[in-house]
Amino acid sequence: MIARVLKHKKLIVITFMFLAIISAVVQSAVTVNHDMVEYLPDDAPSTVAMDVMEDEFDGAVANTRVMMKDVSINEALAFKDDLEAIDGVSEVTWLDDVIDIKTPIEMADADTVESYYENGNALFSFHVEEGKEVETTDAIYELIGEDNAMSGEALNTAISQKSTGQETTFAAAILVPVIILILFLSTRSWAEPLFFLTAIGVSVLINLGTNIFIGEVSFITQAVAPILQLAVSLDYAIFLLHSFADYRQETADPKEAMQQAMKRSFPAIAASASTTFFGFTALTFMDFGIGADLGLNLVKGILLSFISVMIFLPAMTLMFYKWIDKTKHKPLLPSIPHVGRNLLKLRIPALLVVMILIVPAFLAQGQTDFIYGTGEHPESTRAGSDASEIEETFSKHTPVVLLVPKGDIAREEELVQELDDLNHVNSIVSYVGSVGTAIPPEYLGEAEKEQFFSENYSRIIINSTTDTEGDDAFALVEDVRTIASDYYGDDYHALGESVTLYDMKHIVEQDNKVVNILTVVTIAIVLLLTFRSISIPVVLLLTIQSAVWINLSVPYFTDSPLVYIGYLIISTVQLAATVDYAILLTEAYTVNRKEMGAMAAIKKTIDEKIFSIGVSASILSSVGFILWATSTDPIVSSIGLLLGRGALLAFLLVVLFLPAMLLLFDRVIEKTTWKPNFYKRT
Repeated sequence: MIARVLKHKKLIVITFMFLAIISAVVQSAVTVNHDMVEYLPDDAPSTVAMDVMEDEFDGAVANTRVMMKDVSINEALAFKDDLEAIDGVSEVTWLDDVIDIKTPIEMADADTVESYYENGNALFSFHVEEGKEVETTDAIYELIGEDNAMSGEALNTAISQKSTGQETTFAAAILVPVIILILFLSTRSWAEPLFFLTAIGVSVLINLGTNIFIGEVSFITQAVAPILQLAVSLDYAIFLLHSFADYRQETADPKEAMQQAMKRSFPAIAASASTTFFGFTALTFMDFGIGADLGLNLVKGILLSFISVMIFLPAMTLMFYKWIDKTKHKPLLPSIPHVGRNLLKLRIPALLVVMILIVPAFLAQGQTDFIYGTGEHPESTRAGSDASEIEETFSKHTPVVLLVPKGDIAREEELVQELDDLNHVNSIVSYVGSVGTAIPPEYLGEAEKEQFFSENYSRIIINSTTDTEGDDAFALVEDVRTIASDYYGDDYHALGESVTLYDMKHIVEQDNKVVNILTVVTIAIVLLLTFRSISIPVVLLLTIQSAVWINLSVPYFTDSPLVYIGYLIISTVQLAATVDYAILLTEAYTVNRKEMGAMAAIKKTIDEKIFSIGVSASILSSVGFILWATSTDPIVSSIGLLLGRGALLAFLLVVLFLPAMLLLFDRVIEKTTWKPNFYKRT
């Protein structure tokens, strides 16, 4: 296999470059999905409810609000007509839909009026058609001008659609130079970093292009997967070319040096890729489709990076290795003498600190306040300031739509009365409340009936003052479902943003258990096979898992809510991506341990490997912090912050805590490892 790769190097290079170019062209045709609701399982109650709603009713649930300031009743009605005329806008609701405004509004229920019209400010609720969020919200902004305000789910989607592609490009524009700088500082040739980035860059492009066969990816995958693939798999290229450089010192024939390098580096690259591959595979078992979407892309990316490094990079290197020779330079970073000896002085404090922190960190990371949606926009943005203005004038507004079997008006009236007594319910739009029980539905016009009735269901809209998520919102969802169940058993449906997020919360909580168990088990199996030891996988997993728990506990101790999707992804990604550091150090330790005692072996190992681990950790950490700094999307930003901090923590634990553990359990490792052949003094 190796001989064939090196024999057909020109054909291989041309083929890979051709595939990369084609992939770069076709990836623009891949649809990016910004609607997280679509990733809920088909059997989730809110998903089923949405399907029933679409089948039964022509109208959709309001997903946007606009506040017009200093307008009269007539001006508000004229604006409503203008709003309805915008392409993509439907189901515009205002005060005239719930009361007869031909009579003085002073005679109407004050709470109802104040939900739509307060001190000359008019609040309109409406639906923006899916797929038209950007152009529709742009048209609305043009209509309302700078002085008025808009907020809502559709606007959030529009902002996400606009920003994701731009921010990914911006992040890459900052990240690539940073990585090149790190590689320049860590190599002895100006050309080598370009070889690393070309090999992985080609695999990233091919990964993006092959998404055309999937059809669409989530905006999270679009923003995170390419950059994460680059950061995680760059090590493979570094392993191979460093090995190639070593063998070139032993043989004058570059082809023979590459053959030896491929043989020597294959086990390390395969082990590194396997842990990451299986860790990311665990994400595909999530019921919440975002995990499967991101997991599939990362798994595909790791596999393509492995193939690129083991086939494309050797072929390209043999074609252009003279560039490496011609651009050699002296080391740009000074070597640190006796770093292993100095770090080992901290082994006891490191053990004590981790042992003290591990239990509180484990408990705290499960008690963090989580956000299940996209979170709020910063006040510095127009979306954030508009949302604040609307809430200050009209309070929060989160509608819950309830579909119940039609026909029993008396039962529906009792239901509405009980719902109206719930905490945080501001108003209810229903047939019995808006028209009354005295008028049979048969006496209404078709247009009026369609607002409340379908062929099988009666529609009740519960307007609440809760956030879209949180304790109050989720308690209200539970209360609405409980009351509806008391009246109609299972024959009812509830939907709305808070209902969707409630379902999302319960689904991802279950996913968390499944994904974490699968990640740990699969990585443990890979480590078991790699080291042929029972104890080494335990030591390595304890090291990296401790870093994960400490990382994820920070939001709890700083009282900062955390986007749950970020938490769920990072709990897997950090473990899968940074366990490579522990593998690299432990593998070198077991080799050195065959020639010397435990203390000498660990000192030598740290001296040899801390630089390589530091380069890898600095790249992954840079990726995280740059994503955090450049993304306005709360989910992508939180993933970036957790990844950046997690990579640094993993590095610290691998060079401080892991050596202490290897020394502490040296005899246990020797007894529980198959043929360790550890050095023994005679």
